[in-house]
Amino acid sequence: MEAATTILPDIGTEILIPVCAVIGIGFALIQWVLVAKVKVNGKSSSVGGGVDGKNGYAESLIEEEEGINDHSVVHRCAEIQNAISEGATSFLFTEYQYVGVFMVAFAILIFVFLGSVEGFSTKSQACTYDSSKMCKPALATAIFSTISFLLGAVTSVISGFLGMKIATYANARTTLEARKGVGKAFIVAFRSGAVMGFLLAANGLLVLYIAINLFKLYYGDDWEGLFEAITGYGLGGSSMALFGRVGGGIYTKAADVGADLVGKVERNIPEDDPRNPAVIADNVGDNVGDIAGMGSDLFGSYAESSCAALVVASISSFGVNHEFTAMLYPLLISSVGILVCLLTTLFATDFFEVKAVKEIEPALKKQLVISTVLMTIGIALVSWVALPSTFTIFNFGVQKEVQSWQLFLCVGVGLWAGLIIGFVTEYYTSNAYSPVQDVADSCRTGAATNVIFGLALGYKSVIIPIFAIAISIFVSFSFAAMYGIAVAALGMLSTIATGLAIDAYGPISDNAGGIAEMAGMSHRIRERTDALDAAGNTTAAIGKGFAIGSAALVSLALFGAFVSRAGVATVDVLTPKVFIGLLVGAMLPYWFSAMTMKSVGSAALKMVEEVRRQFNTIPGLMEGTAKPDYANCVKISTDASIKEMIPPGALVMLTPLIVGTLFGVETLSGVLAGSLVSGVQIAISASNTGGAWDNAKKYIEAGASEHAKSLGPKGSDPHKAAVIGDTVGDPLKDTSGPSLNILIKLMAVESLVFAPFFATHGGLLFKLF
Repeated sequence: MEAATTILPDIGTEILIPVCAVIGIGFALIQWVLVAKVKVNGKSSSVGGGVDGKNGYAESLIEEEEGINDHSVVHRCAEIQNAISEGATSFLFTEYQYVGVFMVAFAILIFVFLGSVEGFSTKSQACTYDSSKMCKPALATAIFSTISFLLGAVTSVISGFLGMKIATYANARTTLEARKGVGKAFIVAFRSGAVMGFLLAANGLLVLYIAINLFKLYYGDDWEGLFEAITGYGLGGSSMALFGRVGGGIYTKAADVGADLVGKVERNIPEDDPRNPAVIADNVGDNVGDIAGMGSDLFGSYAESSCAALVVASISSFGVNHEFTAMLYPLLISSVGILVCLLTTLFATDFFEVKAVKEIEPALKKQLVISTVLMTIGIALVSWVALPSTFTIFNFGVQKEVQSWQLFLCVGVGLWAGLIIGFVTEYYTSNAYSPVQDVADSCRTGAATNVIFGLALGYKSVIIPIFAIAISIFVSFSFAAMYGIAVAALGMLSTIATGLAIDAYGPISDNAGGIAEMAGMSHRIRERTDALDAAGNTTAAIGKGFAIGSAALVSLALFGAFVSRAGVATVDVLTPKVFIGLLVGAMLPYWFSAMTMKSVGSAALKMVEEVRRQFNTIPGLMEGTAKPDYANCVKISTDASIKEMIPPGALVMLTPLIVGTLFGVETLSGVLAGSLVSGVQIAISASNTGGAWDNAKKYIEAGASEHAKSLGPKGSDPHKAAVIGDTVGDPLKDTSGPSLNILIKLMAVESLVFAPFFATHGGLLFKLF
């Protein structure tokens, strides 16, 4: 087939992708500068020194009205912010030391396994898909896969670290802005989230684009080998995300459960009371789990869906005919996504202003809708200018003819499926709707009924997302085979900058509320930060829904690429080799969840004992005349999470290697399919159950409606039952649930990277018998 022309010339693609990435980084820096205008040094209570009254520069503060010393409040906020920032930084540095050792060891493993495929030969070899042509040696794939693995790992680590730094920089600033009004606090929290969202989306795109161009200098026309080597980028991103998510999740929940059980239930003191020794560790945990972990997780999804699409495209007409613009269609979608998200962000911060508490959640939801609508137009434009009108896509050994409009529909169906999953998640986890209100109502009869209702809600919440994922798989596969599924996943992630901004907004608001409580600020400020936090809780659940939905599509696309690369013509479920793989694969998410939940339980146990010890042995702690030992609690959480994250991480990383080497590619195909099918269901139900329990507790605490008032106030029996439900749900929604989506992606991308080795040397046990 002759190379078809595209409207956008190759030089246009060469310029457009890096320019969009640089614009994203520039926009993130501008948002950061605007956040930095809020001073936390106690010298001035004005913001940036402006006097025009715009954005509240010349407004009076609540403290001035109430005659409270402004400087002491600002000073206390700065102190607390520093303690949280130091705790988070020291945890991440400790975690990265351990992860760094793993990174080097795994990089060596990739090199040895892939290099041994042709016995470390430096001779050119026949191409996998076209044996009449010669491709670069397997040793080159080994070297470049190792480099791209390290690149992905480092980019993932940096993404998580920068996000955490920005969040800890912004939390006290959000608290201080809440003194002027809920709208000002909202803008600071949202802008800070946007810094993380745009930095991550733009960095991921730029590093991948530069890597492709540098690898091309060596590979030249061998695009098949080039994009096979690039898959290491996705593996690196996701393997770091796994440790970030699991380690951060164990950290945050150990502290949270310890603080809640002793503080709220036993001692009857508020959630973020400065007398509670675990309170700093709890706030640190929000940043290392929900921000650093989530950042690495979504970066991993983005890297993998791009890699899956590029691998399939490289053996389709785009790669065979060397059509550069069409080949980089996945990166062009992400580039346009950055511009669309930039425009969408301005709707929240500049075009419309949040003036009242009830406007917060709608403002965040509008972000999702606006970005999806604008992105649909963006995808249509990219598909029109960057794709030939007709082309062929590799489909398990044959080339399938596809029209450009069909590919547009594949991306579009993924994008809109993401929005549907987001809103279904919101319906099941927001206390504005009946499911969570029913869970709250069940607390009248104690914790047991609360747990029963919460579990039922979680299971029920799986139904619509699964149908949305199923329909998008059917549509995208019918139109463009496995490439269609890969770009559908990219469609779901194309608005990643907005999704992450909304997601990071939650922990920043949560920390802001904690700082307000610890600094002894007035009840009116605490009400505002609580309102920001309640909206953030729901949006965090929406972010997890996106992450899980995209993980399902990404891992299926990677699975397709793996099956093609390993030379498996069909995966027959009725053969024993495949069926045992299916059974074991479906069991793995349960094993993994058991490990992570038990880890949270044992870490929380140590934390509860420490908090009780301090309350019992430090004289004057309950009276507020003595200070608790925060550092010891931070140390307990750090030590426990580092120790406990290694076994679940090893389970995920070693399974594909052991199965592929000993049992071969057919059994491994079964394992991947089984883990995908059961992992997605458990991840959605775990995340939504935990989110619902959390918001049922907040519903009772807020007492905003007559129904809620009848269940409260804080300290009542229904409230205590709700706190127990929330405590049970914490490891589900913040550790096991979100980590499962990394499990299904990571096993698939790892199998794809090692596919040449498994295809050549795998199945040792079956060869022996």
